[in-house]
Amino acid sequence: MVEPFNGPKTHDVDAAIRKVADTLHRLNLQIHQAVEAGASIELMRAHRVHNGRGQWGDQMVPIVRVPDSPGKD
Repeated sequence: MVEPFNGPKTHDVDAAIRKVADTLHRLNLQIHQAVEAGASIELMRAHRVHNGRGQWGDQMVPIVRVPDSPGKD
């Protein structure tokens, strides 16, 4: 399995990355279910966090659209 992470990682960093990946996988499943139920979901960056040492991460918020009546978009 190819991992989309570069460079050496400590155990703490590796564990944190795996938690993010697991949570993202579950989020993607939930987005799929919401779309199948009739909602449109867009993720938008709400904020970027920095640790002061060169690393950063994007925090996301969902933009959700639900049609007024089923079948209309």
